[in-house]
Amino acid sequence: MVSRLDVRLPAEGGIELGAWLFLPEGTGTRPAITMAHGYAGTREHGIERFAKAFAAAGFVVLVHDHRNFGTSGGEPRGDVDPWRQIEDWRRAISYLETRPEVDPTRIGLWGTSYAGGHALVLGATDRRLRCVVAQVPTISGYEQGLRRVSPDALPALEQAFSEDDRAQLRGEPPRRQAVVSADPSVPAAYRSAEAIDFYLQPIPTGLWDNEVTLRSTRAARLYEPGLWISRVSPTPLLLVVARDDKVTVADLALAAYERALQPKRLALIPGGHFAPYLDQFQHAEAAATGWFREHLAGSNVGNA
Repeated sequence: MVSRLDVRLPAEGGIELGAWLFLPEGTGTRPAITMAHGYAGTREHGIERFAKAFAAAGFVVLVHDHRNFGTSGGEPRGDVDPWRQIEDWRRAISYLETRPEVDPTRIGLWGTSYAGGHALVLGATDRRLRCVVAQVPTISGYEQGLRRVSPDALPALEQAFSEDDRAQLRGEPPRRQAVVSADPSVPAAYRSAEAIDFYLQPIPTGLWDNEVTLRSTRAARLYEPGLWISRVSPTPLLLVVARDDKVTVADLALAAYERALQPKRLALIPGGHFAPYLDQFQHAEAAATGWFREHLAGSNVGNA
């Protein structure tokens, strides 16, 4: 039986990150996996299934909410800074090293979507990690922006960024936009039906609001984690790519995989960006669990 604990991790700036710690059956130290969600997501948005599966396979699993989201502290709420999230994730790795249930020499990392991009950066820059899984990862904010914002709409977006900067100079709070909306008159990060269904899935009240800061969009357009992919080696890298992904864009991920060095593996699954959490969960989970077994395995990891 897998058990789940609520834990708090101290992070820079005096805040705490809210997290779940999943403990597998048995005694002794175990290899561990650290996990986090993507852009504006919380641990409640469909990744607990992965954590439970990894724990059932014999791994200690830590799933944290990014600062400014979910159960984690931080202000302003809904603000997404990829580099601050990466530094917080290093704290999560350090926290796992202190847990008596964990073998600190056998820690892997799993990140999805925006955090799949973080997985590439951390894999390239934190050699405590024994292996990395990047699921439907962000590769290039610039290239994704070219696909998602038409040239006609770009001047208005740039103007909105500039007005936000000027307002913050005047002491106003960062301006905000929706995470998802089907209404074209409402500024939003995502508009597809699958994104709306995913983000608006039922989660406990008070843990998520359908809004982010506008400057989060600017930060996303500047973020280029794919530049780090060739530097992940010699840490083993699994890339899980959804064949019809139009959010983090499958062809960008496949091209990035070609730039990665060995040891590496590609798991190409059917469906769009949200398929790994839904109808393709079994395939995405099995690929990741197999990768972790291969590179974190020991006599105290089961084959269940």
